[in-house]
Amino acid sequence: MRTGIVLLIIVSVVGVGWWQVRHLKATAGNDGTSAGVGLTLYQGDAGIALPRISGKTVEGKSLDLADLRGHVLVLNVWGSWCAPCRAEAPDLAAISAETAARGVRFAGIDVRDNPAAARAFASNFGITYPSFDDQNGLVLAQFTGIIPVSAVPSTLVVDRNGIIRARVVGQVDDSTLRGLIEDAEKVS
Repeated sequence: MRTGIVLLIIVSVVGVGWWQVRHLKATAGNDGTSAGVGLTLYQGDAGIALPRISGKTVEGKSLDLADLRGHVLVLNVWGSWCAPCRAEAPDLAAISAETAARGVRFAGIDVRDNPAAARAFASNFGITYPSFDDQNGLVLAQFTGIIPVSAVPSTLVVDRNGIIRARVVGQVDDSTLRGLIEDAEKVS
């Protein structure tokens, strides 16, 4: 019985990994344009609908991404324990503040962390936008095939219609993120 459970877990992990590799190869091809290491652009019909996600934030409040529809959305996967997350945090905080008047909204998914560390991280870097508390990985799991579960940090840029237009796997830099936001703002 125990051997069967272990085998089932191994087959499941291999299956998810295989599916993610196939998806990453597909999105770097003709349906999305790979513009550099870790950056995939989804143009035209190649965009991916943002999954319906709701839950609790690290502050204990409710957050539903459906409430942000009609705005360009930047969704960042991070953890306070992640060095590249610390490196990109000042840019995310600044761009969030600068683009808010244009209707751009930011949200985060804080993974494998605890709320106290996440709140300290946000305070230290001046991050004012909400982040899902995803200690158990269930929020990030809803992005299977879109964001690799081990890809922290990762950033999605979503147009006003709820369609993912860009994915950055790894640390996003200031100029890239600004350009991706501007591109998503042009999509009607």
